[in-house]
Amino acid sequence: MTDPRQDLRTVLRQRRRDLPASTRIEAADLLAARLLALPFAPRHGHVAGYWAMDGEIALHRWQLSLPDTLAYCLPVLHERVLRFAPWRPGQALRQNRFGIPEPNIDPLDALDASAMDMVVTPLVGFDAGGARLGMGGGWYDRSFAFRHGRPAPPWLVGAAFAVQQVDALPVASWDVPVDAICTDAATLFPSSVNA
Repeated sequence: MTDPRQDLRTVLRQRRRDLPASTRIEAADLLAARLLALPFAPRHGHVAGYWAMDGEIALHRWQLSLPDTLAYCLPVLHERVLRFAPWRPGQALRQNRFGIPEPNIDPLDALDASAMDMVVTPLVGFDAGGARLGMGGGWYDRSFAFRHGRPAPPWLVGAAFAVQQVDALPVASWDVPVDAICTDAATLFPSSVNA
């Protein structure tokens, strides 16, 4: 039996890939402003983003706009969860088993997910109620499973282009809800759909 979410992932990934470069650049600027304006945006500590791949909305403008009191981190694969390593442009990277650049450090030297203050996660799709669709590997859900029934931090924020919004997505019991979804067009604060 095929997973209908996989077909939706294919459509939405192509939708974001089809955006012209000028739209992508403008979207990164708009996204950065929305992330910086979040009411829970930390002013110090550790925040994490991701290395944009496969047409994902880029975080470089947000990263470069962060105050010096925040350490920007990238995810590092470790067994079946993510850990997070501080990273600045120009520092060494290596490709993980999925071909995604990550800081070139021993994963055991990286920070545990619980040490983060805010984490921005890439989305493949989302709906107005805050349900989200990722790539299907469960990395963020496993890494932040400790958040079930526990208030933030770390604050979790989904990032996507507005064209990745769909009418409705199913929510599984293991899905870890996000606290906000930021796009180039809006900031959504999820309803109790994900509670």
